[in-house]
Amino acid sequence: MFLIDRRYFRYFDWIGFLLMLLIAGLGLLFVFSATYKPELPYSKFFKMQLFGIISGLLIYFICSTQDYRYLMRWGYFLYFGVLGLLVFTIIKGSWAMGGQRWIDLGIIKVQPSELAKLLFPAFTAYYFQTQRDNFEHKFKDFIPPLIILGISALLIRKQPDLGTALILSFSGLFMFWFAGINKKFFIGLLLTSLIAAPLIWNVLLKPYQKKRIEVFLGEGDMRKERYQIEQSKIAIGSGGFFGKGYLQGTQNKLHFLPESRTDFIFSVLCEEWGFLGALLVLSLYTLLFLHFFVIIKTITSPYAQLLAFGLVIHIILSALVNLGMVMGLLPIVGIPLPLFSYGVASLWITFASLGWFNNIAIRRFYIGD
Repeated sequence: MFLIDRRYFRYFDWIGFLLMLLIAGLGLLFVFSATYKPELPYSKFFKMQLFGIISGLLIYFICSTQDYRYLMRWGYFLYFGVLGLLVFTIIKGSWAMGGQRWIDLGIIKVQPSELAKLLFPAFTAYYFQTQRDNFEHKFKDFIPPLIILGISALLIRKQPDLGTALILSFSGLFMFWFAGINKKFFIGLLLTSLIAAPLIWNVLLKPYQKKRIEVFLGEGDMRKERYQIEQSKIAIGSGGFFGKGYLQGTQNKLHFLPESRTDFIFSVLCEEWGFLGALLVLSLYTLLFLHFFVIIKTITSPYAQLLAFGLVIHIILSALVNLGMVMGLLPIVGIPLPLFSYGVASLWITFASLGWFNNIAIRRFYIGD
């Protein structure tokens, strides 16, 4: 089950590990800035983020030393438990920030929707592996995981957490595309979505979700509905080329920028480090994501390859959505920037996903699978 020896360190994904550490380190730096007060420099958010990174690294190494096939098998069965937790969250979950998304365990609060992003790739890859003798890449072969994905997304949306529901949905659909589902499925899904758009708008979307889409389309009062995005754009633009300097961002320090430590932390970076700082972070993410695809391409086992793809696609989509959101290119949906934004649960899931991915990367050579 464990695989620590010389070969483990020889085939360890040091490039991905160092890129991950750099992004998380810069994120910690800007969580400090976003929550800094002269009378209390080290805020509880900074301390929790530091704890999240340290404990996340432990999770990373645990996941990277276990046999990924063992984890995949357990992940498949645990996913049914996650569905149960999602139902329990809707009934007895803890309320915070306008949503019933957490289960309060006293010491910590667990967010089952985050676990869904981690374990759905295991569920899907293991399901296809068990069906490999009868798998014909026909639509009927994809029906069970499609149903599970749909149920998961609806339960998460009910909390309500539309952003996570969308990330999980698109991650799952990308996995099905990667697994070889007929392209006609996506054409049919697109046409169905267009036809059902009025129903989705009037029945499924809540008033505040409709307002976010309207704001994205240019409507709303700059002092009310458009306040978040306008302040984000001001922070990004005011940083100029070199930025105002670390801890010197006025939009952040004067509390004009909402959710500066979470959803809009990239705006804090742009204001304080300017275009050069933004370019640095975007380059790190780009290198990390390209590195993922280089490794995925070299994996020979189709099920390990699918699992590896699923473990990183939700991270990639979350980063793209967050960056598009803070720059006004996408509607605001409340998605943190992976490894960078404040949030212990998000850090743990991201580190677990990357550790699991590293496990697969190592075993390409370790056992030739």
